[in-house]
Amino acid sequence: MKKFLMSLGVMTVAVLLVGCVSTVDGHMKPGVPFVKDTIEARYQRSIPELVLAAQKVLSRTGALVSNDTINNVVTGRVDTRTVWVKVSEVEPGVSGLSVQARTRAGAADVALASEIDKQIALQLTTNQ
Repeated sequence: MKKFLMSLGVMTVAVLLVGCVSTVDGHMKPGVPFVKDTIEARYQRSIPELVLAAQKVLSRTGALVSNDTINNVVTGRVDTRTVWVKVSEVEPGVSGLSVQARTRAGAADVALASEIDKQIALQLTTNQ
C-alpha cells in the first residue's frame, strides 16, 4: 500500500509540474507553466521594420518556420528550440516586441529569447 501511495504521489507531482503554456501567437503548447519565457522590448520603429528584422534574425540563427502576417508573429527554430516573435503597436510610432523561446520538451529558454531580442536590435541598427 505504501508503494502505491508513493507512486500516486509522484505521478500527481509530475502532472502538476507539466501543463500547457500560452504562446505569443495565441496557441497553447504543452510545457512547464509559471516560468518566465518571454522578453519584451519597445522600439521606435514601424511594425513592418520589426517583422523584417525578426525574419532576418531567425533565418540567420536557425530556420524560419512561419510568418503570420495577420497577427505579426514570426516563428522559427533555433537548434531544438522554438522561437516566437510577436510585434504589436504600443502607441503611434512605437512598436512592442515579444520574444518567446521554448525547448522541444516545453521548458522555457529565456536566455535564447534575450539573445534573439539583442540580435533583432542589432539588425535594426544595420538597416538604417
